[in-house]
Amino acid sequence: FAGLNEQEAADALGISRASAARDWTFAKAWLFARLGDVDAI
Repeated sequence: FAGLNEQEAADALGISRASAARDWTFAKAWLFARLGDVDAI
């Protein structure tokens, strides 16, 4: 949800701000784990 702050994204998704923050933290960790060392590519 580019351009939205955390509360606006939560409202758009119909979830709490805390859930949005938790989901975003998980998503960043998941992406980092999947991408690994991008300098090696």
